[in-house]
Amino acid sequence: MSDPTPPQRNKSPKSRIDKLLVDQGHAASRERAQALILAGRVLVDEQRIDKPGTSISSNAVIRLLGSDLKYVSRGGLKLEHALAHWYINLTNLPCVDIGASTGGFTDCMLQSGAASVLAVDTGYGQIAHKLRDDARVTLRERTNARLLTPGELLAPHTPTPAFLAMDVSFISATLVLPAVLAALSTPDQPWQGTAIILIKPQFEAGRANIGKGGIVRDPDARQAAIERVRDCVIEQHGTAIDLIDSPILGMEGNHEYLLHARFLESRQGHQPFLN
Repeated sequence: MSDPTPPQRNKSPKSRIDKLLVDQGHAASRERAQALILAGRVLVDEQRIDKPGTSISSNAVIRLLGSDLKYVSRGGLKLEHALAHWYINLTNLPCVDIGASTGGFTDCMLQSGAASVLAVDTGYGQIAHKLRDDARVTLRERTNARLLTPGELLAPHTPTPAFLAMDVSFISATLVLPAVLAALSTPDQPWQGTAIILIKPQFEAGRANIGKGGIVRDPDARQAAIERVRDCVIEQHGTAIDLIDSPILGMEGNHEYLLHARFLESRQGHQPFLN
């Protein structure tokens, strides 16, 4: 007589680890959860998980290493690095964040002393609740920065932003920057201020240079992407002051770069780096 068939165990449903981190209150957003995973700070049943798309049992034990991120997304860490490296002081400055998304740059600006932040993004409902509820933040959601019109980001009785940070995806920064600068200008007064632009080679280098997994591995292609954005700054009569590597990789593992630029009334564009 054969042994009876063992009873089937009910398998626990599986979910993506980044979703579970949010559902269980470990992270405020999916982007924040992904940042924690990529930073190597998420353990599942005491095993490190390094891919945000990993499916795990909903009954698994999740543990974070160290304290949570300082900002609502890891984008804040990129801007923080740039501000510290170039000794940029945002105290009491009105600022603008182009491509705000979850609000990492916006959060960093506020924690760095900014008086206000105008946060612009094509999406809706993405910015963290704590920023949405912050009186210092003015949201311009469902706004395609590429289609901004001259003077559109100026408001009566409101100081013109003195600092601009830009982090755009799925579009070249060179297609957005001219419209943004025009939207911050009046007919007789071009925008003056300091800018930090996050350069993402995967959106600058062209499809032919994007490899498996969306990674731009060719150093020459990455260099060309940098120069493309730098040249756009110069064409807009700005000064490309310096360039540094982002302190962390992009979400797909791409190398990213931070460009420090300045736009003055004289509009004497030049590039003291990458000659």
